[in-house]
Amino acid sequence: QEQLEESGGGLVQVGGSLRLSCKVSRDIVSIDTMGWYRQVPGKERELVATVRKRDGTPVYADYAKGRFRISRDISANTVSLQMNSLKPEDTAVYFCNVLLRQTSSAPPTTYWGQGTQVTVST
Repeated sequence: QEQLEESGGGLVQVGGSLRLSCKVSRDIVSIDTMGWYRQVPGKERELVATVRKRDGTPVYADYAKGRFRISRDISANTVSLQMNSLKPEDTAVYFCNVLLRQTSSAPPTTYWGQGTQVTVST
């Protein structure tokens, strides 16, 4: 059983839109933030956007501002990423991420989805 279930990836033309969704298992408790990262071959995984579960405060990568919007549905335990005006450079594997609240100096506990491919064609 997947702890983070991703959906919504696929192929879209330049300028198009896509919405990614991630359903988080209710077995995961004490969540601080929920969001999305992306990665292309040969590059490090990078932030797309995250949202604080408690109050909805978002954090966006610069390239995502104005084009992408992150949201969470607390009752459904999901986090979604609406992506508009997509560009070829948005092509990547997108990973859902959950970060738990930290109460000590121990390494943070985080969860990752398996990744969903987003391809923006010219």
